[in-house]
Amino acid sequence: MRLRGLTKTFGTTRGIAGVSLDVPTGGVFGFLGPNGAGKSTTIRLILGLYRPTAGTATVLGLDPWRDGAVLRRRMGYLPGELSLFPRLTGQETLDRFSAARGLSDLRYRTELVDRFGAEVDRPVHTLSKGNRQKLGLVLAFMDQPELVVLDEPTSGLDPLVQDEFASLLHETVATGATVFLSSHDLDEVQRVVGELAIIRDGSIVAVDTVQGLRGRSPRRIELWFPGPAPRMAFASLDGVEVLSVADNTMMLSVAGAVAPVLAAAADQDAVDITARSADLDELFRTFYRSQHRSEAPDAH
Repeated sequence: MRLRGLTKTFGTTRGIAGVSLDVPTGGVFGFLGPNGAGKSTTIRLILGLYRPTAGTATVLGLDPWRDGAVLRRRMGYLPGELSLFPRLTGQETLDRFSAARGLSDLRYRTELVDRFGAEVDRPVHTLSKGNRQKLGLVLAFMDQPELVVLDEPTSGLDPLVQDEFASLLHETVATGATVFLSSHDLDEVQRVVGELAIIRDGSIVAVDTVQGLRGRSPRRIELWFPGPAPRMAFASLDGVEVLSVADNTMMLSVAGAVAPVLAAAADQDAVDITARSADLDELFRTFYRSQHRSEAPDAH
């Protein structure tokens, strides 16, 4: 998948602006951002459901807008807000979608129903959110498409089903297929993706592997002192943010070299220290803290 300068506006309202991405074949690519960042708009452009205002998209070698019908037969899709025929049973739903996609060999579909414990005997409107989501996963994967696009796929699923979903993703990409997974569930993303992009306010702000992002993420350092924690000794250090102070302990976020922190800790007679790299959640929030700071009004 190749996106170049992809832009979508709705009148005077921004959707996304200048999104450029290369999604490699045969892996799980994560697409992160909070609600309203532009994830769903990008997905609808990839699917050919929106016509771009500017820029281009090439998906499986095709133009999503011109070749949408052909392209969508080669893709699986689970929308963020799954809407199914409410009075059909799960089985009737699966049969209708299978017929529409020309799926005649139902063995893999049956395997997925069993793996997820999908409820197929009751009308859809009587099912819980989690059971509807299980049906959605079966529908997205049942004909083993070349590209699977998933928008918040584990919403409503219990932990055991989430583990089964992670296994399915690994099996899917092992066949050479590609999964494009949009989410704001960072625990989910850390478990299953290799490379990811972060979208903020309609624009891409980072593209990297999970390992690469962690490598350049701030560290968390906690210090203990014999007396009250000396906030000011650390607050003025470059690349250091004091996150919390409680009695004789202090939590810092450190971006860059730790030597100044260690020197200050020695000067202040620190009695203990722990350190760890920030996880993806902390890095993600760092991007958005930067955005909010940049949007803050100037003082007059």
